[in-house]
Amino acid sequence: MDPYGDEKLVELYDLDNPAGDDHAYFRSVADSLNAAKIIDLGCGTGLLTRSLATPGREVIGIDPSPTMLNYARRTPSSVTWISGDATAISPTGDVDLVLCTGNTVMHIPDLATAFAAIAGALRTGGVLVFESRNPEARAWESWTREASYGDRDTPVGHLTEWLDLIEVSDGRVVFDAHNLYDDGRDDVYRSELYFRSADEITAALETAGFVVGVTGGWHGEEFGPSSRLMVFRAEKV
Repeated sequence: MDPYGDEKLVELYDLDNPAGDDHAYFRSVADSLNAAKIIDLGCGTGLLTRSLATPGREVIGIDPSPTMLNYARRTPSSVTWISGDATAISPTGDVDLVLCTGNTVMHIPDLATAFAAIAGALRTGGVLVFESRNPEARAWESWTREASYGDRDTPVGHLTEWLDLIEVSDGRVVFDAHNLYDDGRDDVYRSELYFRSADEITAALETAGFVVGVTGGWHGEEFGPSSRLMVFRAEKV
């Protein structure tokens, strides 16, 4: 099932998730590597992906949401768009950089398979970068109707929005996002995220053949228990 099956929701995605320090970080990694071939896994609407597609670069955007990719394709670019998940990555062994933005890794139930596929695509010395929420920050505790209820005017109409926390079990968090329109239609989108510790993610990366570093933010902040984010940079050996 496409979690972003409503084109109206996709139209709001870039508005709610604009380019910021995260995009600047990923572009800086690409530039520091002089990356000629890049894969953006979980590319979504392609906002960052297109900005990476500078002259002389081959950029591939992969996403499991057909609605997201259809939206991404509307803006002309040199990006190659592929519908799928990590299993759609070809084991070419010549990719300089793979990136996953917007906590994409948290949507992946089987990290071992995903990291193995990414390792197969990267050259020796190639880099995988991504972020994940630190479970110690317990972000899901605010994903309730009481804490998240609000309304706003948007390009697709007036919306009343809130989150409902459905289940928390062994790092797996399920929640519903409600989008109530003035005509009474309530579009509900269910998400399933996997909160993993820095040690769990590091172990999975090392098993896949990576040397791993982790920081607590987009500017190289030291990672600690109070860090909201975990930013991983893993180099294939």
